[in-house]
Amino acid sequence: MSSSMRSRGMRDILPPEMARFRRIEDAFRAVCLGWGYREVRTPTIEHLYLFTAAGTLSPQMLDGVYSFLDWDGWSGERVVLRPDSTIPAARLYAENLAPETPAKLFYVQNVFRFQAGDDTREDWQCGVELIGATARLGDVELIVMAGEVLERLGVKTQLKLSDPGILRAILEQAGLSHADRIAVYDRILSGDSGALDGLQERLTGAPPLGETLSMEGAGAAYVSNLRSLLATAVPAVEAPLDELAAVCEMLGAIGIEPLVAPLLVRDFEYYTGPAFQLFAGDTRVGGGGRYDALVSQIGGENVPASGFALDMEPLLALIGDEAHDEASISIRCDSGGRPSDAFALAVALRRKDFAVEVDGPAERGRHITVSGDGFLVAVNGSKPQRLASIDEAVRAVTGG
Repeated sequence: MSSSMRSRGMRDILPPEMARFRRIEDAFRAVCLGWGYREVRTPTIEHLYLFTAAGTLSPQMLDGVYSFLDWDGWSGERVVLRPDSTIPAARLYAENLAPETPAKLFYVQNVFRFQAGDDTREDWQCGVELIGATARLGDVELIVMAGEVLERLGVKTQLKLSDPGILRAILEQAGLSHADRIAVYDRILSGDSGALDGLQERLTGAPPLGETLSMEGAGAAYVSNLRSLLATAVPAVEAPLDELAAVCEMLGAIGIEPLVAPLLVRDFEYYTGPAFQLFAGDTRVGGGGRYDALVSQIGGENVPASGFALDMEPLLALIGDEAHDEASISIRCDSGGRPSDAFALAVALRRKDFAVEVDGPAERGRHITVSGDGFLVAVNGSKPQRLASIDEAVRAVTGG
């Protein structure tokens, strides 16, 4: 066939890539379990109102959700394929785990977002949610955890830190209507560097906003510079800058110095405090932040919360393939061998927890050929020896 039968924007994961997927998942699970987190999974289908009632997703994100009517007789509910995992996790917490604080949760699951052309529309994420913990301690813990996962995978990254409160304070000080604030926010999301230029005359004494907020700098010292530039014209930036400075200082104390990037915004409306992203070169591999208001917006208690997600697709491209596992034992039949003997041998080896491959390659380091007059065993290039029984073959190939 000249064209693929796959749905547009979807992709297959072939065996070598699936092996890398499991390496990422295993490293992620090990780190989460090591920090006291527990695994959960939320439904693929959620109610649309979960994402709209509280205004938790930006209009830009909502434009890309896969929604449909979940028909039930004459009534029906508009549902979506989850476009985000944090909001369902907050719902899960509010409905099932609210008495447990802090709740330390993690998951590996997919999200669905419409993209134009052939861009991927299904993305796999390794996500963590920390609900009910002290805010700044939670922020730092998640950054450290994300860094530990990436270190285990051998992926070197740059941490960039921001706070959406900076941009919100500027837009509010400028006196923009809610609709106009959303419009400016969406322009920034789209990479429009001139989105803030028209606000200059509304803010007495403010520096050139586009130029100032586009700059990035190192740690708490750069936060102090931002304060000196912005606080007089926009007093409300003091609070988010205080949060950023505190997180930078805590990270600095453990040897982590982030770049502070004031316009590091995402297409999620629910972030209320410090947010971060991780880059391998120019490739974004994950990020997260604080979302203290989200649980209460969907009907739960008002609790501090933070989360992050690592994106599988860029990580799959960044980590190399591991060497082929030579530990498995290849078992083949020659023209006179009985398949039943091959499987009896395979079962005997599996009971001792050895990896086997029936009808595997003869050049494997350890392989056994089943013939009509016994078992021909070869181990790592040694001269093959012919043995009469399954027990003898197992001892010879396993060394015991």
